[in-house]
Amino acid sequence: MKTVSVAEARKRLKVLLDEVSSGTQVSVVRRGREVARLVPPKRRGRRLPALGSFRASIRVTGEPVSRVVVHARREGRY
Repeated sequence: MKTVSVAEARKRLKVLLDEVSSGTQVSVVRRGREVARLVPPKRRGRRLPALGSFRASIRVTGEPVSRVVVHARREGRY
């Protein structure tokens, strides 16, 4: 793990972020005490399922909403 001071972290943030994105952890210290740690994000291997089959399984019943709205507006109940 690489250790840098707060002042150095301010000056070289972009370089430090590039190092972190490549897998290196960086510890930021103030007066010799760690105040922050930059670590790469955890990789998520699991993706969300495709929604095509779910959408295909939904059955639409009743009147279209647009007709209901037009009807309600004509009756004055909106």
